[in-house]
Amino acid sequence: MGFKIQNNRSRKREPMSEINVTPFVDVMLVLLIIFMVTAPMLTAGVAVNLPDSSANSLPDDKEPLTLSINAKGETFIQETQVEMGQLVPKILAMSKNRTDTRIYVRGDKAIDYGRVMEVMGLLSRAGFTKVALISGPPISKSKK
Repeated sequence: MGFKIQNNRSRKREPMSEINVTPFVDVMLVLLIIFMVTAPMLTAGVAVNLPDSSANSLPDDKEPLTLSINAKGETFIQETQVEMGQLVPKILAMSKNRTDTRIYVRGDKAIDYGRVMEVMGLLSRAGFTKVALISGPPISKSKK
């Protein structure tokens, strides 16, 4: 029974041929959580207190233009403030003169209903056919 003594210095170390993916998965999970938390905040940049509705949401096929009217009556296209006189020309420029572009109008529930109708009238007179009002999420029956 002879025992063979190996000298560790004489044996060559071979590089490890497997990739450890655990740190990669950890980083991807953290990024996924960060994006899940921040994505809802990126959809609307102007703070508007929307009225509630019981209607279902519309299906989205392309990214719509969002026109917001805050509690002070200021009008915004996406996140950029726009004066009423420049509203239609700016929307036409952003939609590349396509009047079939979907436009969502978000009006704060504290403003006068007439202000929202004035904006929708401007869009209608400009020839836009796909203009929709946005409301808050549906009210549950227990809150009524």
